[in-house]
Parts: sequence; structure tokens; C-alpha cells
Amino acid sequence: MYRIARDVLFQLDAETAHELTLRLFRRFPRLATAPFSKPVPASPVELLGLRFPNRVGLAAGLDKNGECLSAWQALGFGFVEVGTVTPRPQPGNPRPRMFRLPAHQALINRLGFNNKGVDHLLLQVAASDYRGVLGINIGKNFDTPIERAQDDYLHCLRKVYAAASYVTVNISSPNTKNLRDLQDEAHLRGLLGALRAEAQALAQKHGKRTPIMVKIAPDVTDAQLDSIAAVARETGIDGLIATNTTITRPGLEHEPLAAEAGGLSGAPLRPLADAVLQRLRQRVGQDYPLIGVGGILGGADARAKRAAGADLIQIYSGFIYRGPALIAECGAALRG
Repeated sequence: MYRIARDVLFQLDAETAHELTLRLFRRFPRLATAPFSKPVPASPVELLGLRFPNRVGLAAGLDKNGECLSAWQALGFGFVEVGTVTPRPQPGNPRPRMFRLPAHQALINRLGFNNKGVDHLLLQVAASDYRGVLGINIGKNFDTPIERAQDDYLHCLRKVYAAASYVTVNISSPNTKNLRDLQDEAHLRGLLGALRAEAQALAQKHGKRTPIMVKIAPDVTDAQLDSIAAVARETGIDGLIATNTTITRPGLEHEPLAAEAGGLSGAPLRPLADAVLQRLRQRVGQDYPLIGVGGILGGADARAKRAAGADLIQIYSGFIYRGPALIAECGAALRG
């Protein structure tokens, strides 16, 4: 059933199809329980002080504004991450800015943190009946200078802290100018130290502890990975998500769309993302929470991500190509 629906949607521009799907799921969340969905095996996991019904999550970027939470819950995701959200609404980069590469089961996007702002997202969360584990992914506005980025992240952290099960700090999108500079040690130490201190104050204010995760790029050097791992642990950041999209084009030498600017996701990203995850696990030790994302198209990919060091996984591009069946397949592959 999903294959038929996908073939229809793939006749449309990638972003138009994306927007249409979100509108349908928002208005008719019961579509998520249509015949093409399958039950996801229960396999509870305790991590970050939270209880996850299973290890399979929805990655940030698919539902930037948190408008379809009921549908994601009905599909059986063990957790959902919304965003990236910024302090102020912004339109993102000019269209076209999302491209499918079906022969490679991949996507290229240069969306640029298009979202309706943190206040709109919080209204959606408050109005939703979603009661699962909710991650909220935060970033900076495109016109905020990099030296003032900390202000944007602190603003969003204060806004979302009470509503989120965990907060993800996105410093790895390739589609906001200079954002990845925040992964360099000098910027990173200042940013994460400020966020950790603010989180401690917010925990006292709200009477709850909301873990903080950091999402990193797959294009980091070994030296950057060393500093990211060390600074994250030293500043008390609760875990890391590896990885975001890549600016490289592995295996796409003869693909015309490979020349499009933006981040590549899907199957070609998998080897790079798995390698970064494995190297990261070696640096942070076995007890440190890691979420693996990038190139998961089936149960075997999910198991490989787990073997590389992931405690939990997230999917996005694979969900576009495989549909709801991928959630159940990955859930079964990671059961236990």
C-alpha cells in the first residue's frame, strides 16, 4: 500500500510532497493507522532517565513545527524529535531546496532551518495529545552572527525546557552559514558550558531535569571528534547524536543532482555516519548515551548502527523511501 502512495507522491516536487503529507497527517492523524502501517514490537529501553517504548525514533527535520505528533505516535515511533526550531520564524533558503535521488535512496536538502518559530512549536505541543518521549531540536536564526549564536540557543532552551523530554542542540546543519564553526573547540566549550549552566537553573525552576543532546556532522575531522567528545563530557552534556547530513557526495560521481548544494542523507550517508558513530563511541566510552542516525533503510542497517555504538536510532530519509514498515522492521531488529 505504501509503495502506491509513494509513487503518487514522487510525481510531485519533493518539498511539495513533504508539505502535503504533513498537512494530511496533521488533519487526519488516523491515516497513520492505515493498512500500510505495521505494529512495532514493544522493547522498552531506559536511557537519559527516560523510558523509550522502543529504540526507533523520528529524526528532526521531518516535522519541524511539531504539527503531526499524534500521527507519529500512532505509527509506533519510540520517540519523536521535532525542529530544528529557531527563536524567530524564518522562511529558509529559496526553492527548490529539496531533491530526491531515487536510484540511490537518498535526498539532498538545503532547507535552511525553515520553521514557524519556537512559540508556534510550543503551541502545537501543548495542543497535542502526544504523551511519548519528545525531543525538541534547537538552532539559531540565519541572521544571528555566529558570535551571538549562544543567545539564540539559550533563548530556545529556556522556551522549550519544560515541554521537552530532551533538548537537542543542532550545531551541524550545513545549510546555515558558519553554523558548523560551532563544532570547533573554542566555540563549543563556551556554548555548551553556557547551556549546561542554564539547564541547571531551569531544572530548579521547573522541578524537572531535561537532558541535553548535541547533534554533530559526519564531516568532522578526528581532531574535532576528539574535542567534541571531551567537551561534551566535561561540560556535562547528556549525550550526542551522530550524524547530520553530509556535504560530501560518496558514490554519486555520475549523478547530475549531486551538484546541488546542501546536505546529503539516505543510503550513501550510512558508511560515513556509521564510521563517525563508531569513532565517537571509542572516545566517550560504553556508558555515554549515543543516538545513531543516517542511512537506515532496513533492519540490517539498524543493527549495524547499534553495533557501531548507538543506544537508539532515528530515521528520516529511509522513512520517505520505505514508509511505516521501516519502523516495525527496525524495531524488530533492535528488540532486546
